[in-house]
Amino acid sequence: MKAIRTFTVRPVLSESLAPLDRLASNWRWSWSRATHALFASMDPALWEEIGANPARMLGALGQDRLDELARDEGFVQRVREEDERLTAYLDGDRWFQQLEGEKPAHIAYFSPEFGVDGSLPQYSGGLGILAGDHLKSASDLGVPLTGVGLFYRAGYFRQSIGDDGWQRESYPLLDPYGLGLTLLRDADGSPVEIALDLPGDRVLHARVWVADIGRIPLLLLDSETPSNSDEMRRVTDRLYGGGGEHRLLQELLLGVGGVRAVRAWCAITGRPTPDVYHTNEGHAGFQGLERMSELITHDGLDYDAALAQVRASTVFTTHTPVPAGIDRFPRDLIADFLASGLFQNLDAGRAIALGLETWEGGDQGVFNMAVLGLHLGQHANGVSVLHGEVSRGMFGMLWPGVDTDEVPITSITNGVHAPTWVHPALKAVSEQAFGDAHTDTHDWTDREAVSDAELWGVRQHMKGELVAEARRRVAASLSNGHRPAWIDDLLDPEVLTIGFARRVPTYKRLTLMLRDPERLTKLLTDPERPVQIVIGGKSHPADDSGKILIQQLVRFSRDPKVRGRIVFLPDYDITLAKDLYPGCDVWLNNPLRPLEACGTSGMKAALNGVLNLSILDGWWDEWYDGENGWAIPTADTASNDEERDDAEASALYDLIEHQLVPRFYEREGGIPLRWLQMVRHTMTELGKKATSDRMVRDYVQRLYVPAAAHDVALRAGDFAEARALATFVARVKDAWSRVSIAGVDSSGIPSQAQAGDSLEVSAAVRLDGLSPDDVAVELAYGRTDEDDRLARDHSVHRLSPAGPAVDGVTTFTGTLPLAVTGTFGYTVRVVPSHPQLVSPVELGLVTYPS
Repeated sequence: MKAIRTFTVRPVLSESLAPLDRLASNWRWSWSRATHALFASMDPALWEEIGANPARMLGALGQDRLDELARDEGFVQRVREEDERLTAYLDGDRWFQQLEGEKPAHIAYFSPEFGVDGSLPQYSGGLGILAGDHLKSASDLGVPLTGVGLFYRAGYFRQSIGDDGWQRESYPLLDPYGLGLTLLRDADGSPVEIALDLPGDRVLHARVWVADIGRIPLLLLDSETPSNSDEMRRVTDRLYGGGGEHRLLQELLLGVGGVRAVRAWCAITGRPTPDVYHTNEGHAGFQGLERMSELITHDGLDYDAALAQVRASTVFTTHTPVPAGIDRFPRDLIADFLASGLFQNLDAGRAIALGLETWEGGDQGVFNMAVLGLHLGQHANGVSVLHGEVSRGMFGMLWPGVDTDEVPITSITNGVHAPTWVHPALKAVSEQAFGDAHTDTHDWTDREAVSDAELWGVRQHMKGELVAEARRRVAASLSNGHRPAWIDDLLDPEVLTIGFARRVPTYKRLTLMLRDPERLTKLLTDPERPVQIVIGGKSHPADDSGKILIQQLVRFSRDPKVRGRIVFLPDYDITLAKDLYPGCDVWLNNPLRPLEACGTSGMKAALNGVLNLSILDGWWDEWYDGENGWAIPTADTASNDEERDDAEASALYDLIEHQLVPRFYEREGGIPLRWLQMVRHTMTELGKKATSDRMVRDYVQRLYVPAAAHDVALRAGDFAEARALATFVARVKDAWSRVSIAGVDSSGIPSQAQAGDSLEVSAAVRLDGLSPDDVAVELAYGRTDEDDRLARDHSVHRLSPAGPAVDGVTTFTGTLPLAVTGTFGYTVRVVPSHPQLVSPVELGLVTYPS
């Protein structure tokens, strides 16, 4: 018989074990080795069986065992010490508290998914894992941040592979109480409930679950509440489980409901209202419209001033380099929701324009969530240097007339949370050698600190754990429950092991390695120096093309000729990843360049001493240095997709056969010294920058602090500065078509200039209604290419007005000492100037000489 409902019965803890409740409900246990070990020691076999979650452990352990532990003085002492460590972690000053100068009081961080731990499956891939790591590092650094997301009752999905190799999905329901979440309640104990008015007199209600991620509260909105109709209860049924209106309702709940949940949280806890709002991708873009509605309704701002205030305090991070990765909704559907009263006093016509594709070639019949995010976020970034470049090209049409390299989208390269992803065995070695310090201070190149034998030994230990887990998973996946003899020969800890695991959209090219099956088979089965490949990945339930790729790979792996040398491990998630990344020797990534925004799985592998073998895309394009792995050449000159894939697959095989294999199997005393030299270099150099601590510090200093400063500045004088900025923007936009450069004169440069000469420039500018203070007249200069275009790293020198306008023309002048040698060029341009603009081209208004 199947239960109609399941829930967790919590035990009664004695006074001596009472701190276990607090330790279990704070997800710091997921990256604290000592806390993790404490719960595991209560019953190691049960710990593995229930999925390594402390809240579940307390529910499953049984009262008798807990009473027995309460009589164990050694265990009680460990509980007391862990509780004291958690208190010190939560209350002590950290990096952010020591940061000098003005800084944000509170940052709200919105994301549709969060990957905190495998037992909380509220993520599908890199976006969610990145968000989880962001929260953990914000906690470790003491950044006052609150996460905002949705609680999906069935999470993402559990993957199994059928006898035919086809992916199958299942959706086990989650009990939030059993996971250690708490329900947000008012002072009277009643659950806080958020309500959104929808078209057709419908109302979407949501309760708010709170997950404590160290010092960071994560608010998760849940539509499974008695206040909802059956239709509305299904809104948060599963992550990315539907399209059309279902997806739109999720994103409205995330953005609009998320702001309202933050307001309730602040009122209950006394925490200050956020002064920075960070949207992790476009899914939460409606938070900006909700905040504009608040400012108009409660603070008396008009639409333009509210928009200026919201833009000033919003950070928008784009993660996708492909238009297909952006959520787009029918314009008429959005119009219905904007007309429903969801956003009080917000001009629906102007609001919908913020998301429309109004550029040439765009579809004005759709509402684009990335466009909304960029229009509402004055501070925008991509997630690697290359992705920043791609994003500036992809969204440059929103700033017409602006050179692509000046489109106001910067980049902050992602990182990974080292305490989460570094294997416990390697952590133990690093703590013994370098102390309990951040990974960015470890010098693994020091053989006196960690010998080659010790480093190779821990690498082999981690590989052995992967082999054991792979055998267990493959045996468990067999439909007949029988464990055949060949399982015990599956993989070999002594063989060069390549790992590949990620989501399975077609652009990530899961099956590129199968391009030449005969050559791959030869590599896998070489009698002297074989290679083995371990693979994991999930395809979106609606993506049959991705499922076909998985099926092709699974079928190849089941061929008796290669079985045991290439293995697909089902249900790739955080739990599997923690074995997979450290247990490989090489991490493979072969996307279509430049479609990988960042690709942080290779960073997690690198921090565990794994070398990367990758197309120069995402973070690898930025940090590959010739010693931390191998770059697969990109076939940019290929005439078609087939030719490109053939060329890149051939290059992949060549690298494995002629570089990886010889380097790995070349031994001295049984140890591959030259290989370990690359491992040491990788762990030292990437350890300095591939961490989410570095990433979060970058966000704080480069985006959060400026956004908070802009927010404070515009609120001054009861929003007088916001109104003034809105007035300035309106005035400049109205007048800009009449701004022109009547002429440019230069002098002081002989026919053959030399360094140290001075260039004197005079520009005659018609402002027609604007004052010299409204604009910046700039001399842009630097080296030029063969087309006389200024290089990307060109410089800008501001010219000054020489006096009042004469006959409507204002003269701006300046003198520039020449320090750049080689081919030199310059131009003059006029751009708006205001202290609250992040970029001089932010408004998309630029005038050059005609």
